[in-house]
Amino acid sequence: MKFVVKKDDLYNGIKIVERATSVKALQPVLMNILIETIDKGTIKLVATDLDLTVIALVDAQVEEEGKITLPSKTLNEIVSKLGDKLITFEMNDGDTTVNITCQNSKFDIIGISASEFPPEFSSVNVNEEEGFEIEIRPFVKAVKQAGFAAASYETSNLLSGIVCDISENIMEIASTDGNRLARVRETIDNKDNHAKQLIIPSKTLNEFIKMSSFIDEDSVKIYTEKSKIIIKSERTTTISRLLEGQFPKYNQLIPKESPKEALVNVSQMTSALERVSIMVNEKTSIVKLEFSHNTLKLTADTPDSGKSEESFDIDYTGEELTIAFNYKFVLEALKNIDSDVVKIGLNTPLSATMFRPDNEEDYVCLIMPVQIR
Repeated sequence: MKFVVKKDDLYNGIKIVERATSVKALQPVLMNILIETIDKGTIKLVATDLDLTVIALVDAQVEEEGKITLPSKTLNEIVSKLGDKLITFEMNDGDTTVNITCQNSKFDIIGISASEFPPEFSSVNVNEEEGFEIEIRPFVKAVKQAGFAAASYETSNLLSGIVCDISENIMEIASTDGNRLARVRETIDNKDNHAKQLIIPSKTLNEFIKMSSFIDEDSVKIYTEKSKIIIKSERTTTISRLLEGQFPKYNQLIPKESPKEALVNVSQMTSALERVSIMVNEKTSIVKLEFSHNTLKLTADTPDSGKSEESFDIDYTGEELTIAFNYKFVLEALKNIDSDVVKIGLNTPLSATMFRPDNEEDYVCLIMPVQIR
């Protein structure tokens, strides 16, 4: 195997696929990236942890065909520190040591034979007529806005997934961990009116968000195949298992309207919450919100440490209401609202509270309050 590649092209390819390598794998090859020559002008990089697989095509000048797997961490460190010049990879037939040279720098890396890489993960075939197209930017924005409320990935249940509900030209993305819920709607180009509900592991979409900045394309196509989802651009492919089961009917939980409503400056509330939360009880993370005529007061206290409070002006004319939340849930909601002003829909101290931008109706975050003792 021998090929010559530009540093930036290779580095971007590594950054795209490395997130799918396994950190603690029973099979050492799963900590490696498969490098395979495709034709005279292309190499393929592949990584998988058996749940998530990522493939990237990289332009290269291929002189001799071949394939090998190399340790992801070492490969990344070497390429990132090389000069901005052409890099040559060379390996003799039957060998597993790859010589990497760039100007006066030379490295010999011992890899693992490509024959040990699970063959079913090294490529994918899709029926081009089955997919639907979506622009990357709106898709990534929607996943960021609505995916943060999923349960932690270790909880291998449906709530650790992000649901994508597709009907006609609308994609609805939502997640919930039982204490909060986020939902956003995006318009998509669904020419064939595919209608389906996909429950995608939150890890898959969070990794896609991170690697999307290295994808130099405007849109991706999404395919489903049995229990897998495939997100494909011209040069990259992300393959993941889907979660199976009945996702909670989350839209039934979102109130149609709220008896009381407050308009609050997002950055002002975020800063105040961050200051007041210094004094929260670390076991409960509770901050009280006291709504009164055009004023919001935030308070936190810990018996052993002390207390904190801060008040600021808001637009609120309803009756006085004190409600308590895990402040981290409120902060995350505020940081995912793309607006200067948040509309907070209130009811009773124990009713779910709605947070939504005042400039759009397609996004809502619902947070369950904590009972004040």
